[in-house]
Amino acid sequence: MTRATRFSLVTIAVGVVVLGLKFTAYWVTGSIALYSDALESIVNVATAVITLIAVSVSAMPADANHPYGHDKAEYLSAVLESTLILIAALAILREAYEAFMHPRPLQTPLLGTAINLGATLLNGLWAAMLIRYGRRWRSPALVADGKHLWTDVASSLGVALGVGLAALTQWQRLDAIIAGLVALHVLWSGWQLMRDSVGGLMDEALPAETLEGIRHIIRTVGGGALQPGSLRSRRSGARVFIEFNLVVPGEISVATAHDICDRLEAAIEAYVEGSTIVIHLEPASSHAASRDIRTG
Repeated sequence: MTRATRFSLVTIAVGVVVLGLKFTAYWVTGSIALYSDALESIVNVATAVITLIAVSVSAMPADANHPYGHDKAEYLSAVLESTLILIAALAILREAYEAFMHPRPLQTPLLGTAINLGATLLNGLWAAMLIRYGRRWRSPALVADGKHLWTDVASSLGVALGVGLAALTQWQRLDAIIAGLVALHVLWSGWQLMRDSVGGLMDEALPAETLEGIRHIIRTVGGGALQPGSLRSRRSGARVFIEFNLVVPGEISVATAHDICDRLEAAIEAYVEGSTIVIHLEPASSHAASRDIRTG
């Protein structure tokens, strides 16, 4: 069982506990905002299960049908998560509209808010853990799940504020207004997550500063080569694929060219963790290219 899989199992357990607490908070208050918050927690549990499946699939070794591995399963998971977030946001908006049109009094708002804040604290601590270790292990699914939980934390804080103000002012429609605002925040967060996930599925290149760092390594470590070209990169889950052409003098031996490639691969792998490097060697005649890469 991988580290990411263990984290996913804990996320499911945390989600179930938080879901129970939030529905308890709704039950003791009758607040539509707390109900909406609990509704979002159902999505949290569902996405935690999806994440578990995704990290389990992505950990499978490459095979004949998937020679580059199964890492993109995590991006598919993140896309599905963002879709569920968008659906939850729309459901919350609907409930908020109904509550605004037909307001109802709150019961024991202090107790309900306290229960909800306890669930929010648990969610926030676990979201921070998911994002921290997801980035460390280069797991898009764990990071996506952590960001999703952060949206839940933000919406829960907004809900607690709304319930508190509604109880103090006795303006019951404020409960529904806060729920609607929180739903819009969740909608925006879901859209951002979907945009980032689709970018991963579309083989987005590494950031420009990372690519420049790779070029610097090629210039400084690739002594004996003449010039690099056609640097390309793409990220697939926790793995990064880097490819480039390398022009070398046509008269050097295969062993010498191989040594140059070994040095470059080791240096780039140390700079970009989890990278797979493919170098295509191109011979050049002495009159076609005469400058060492370090002086180019």
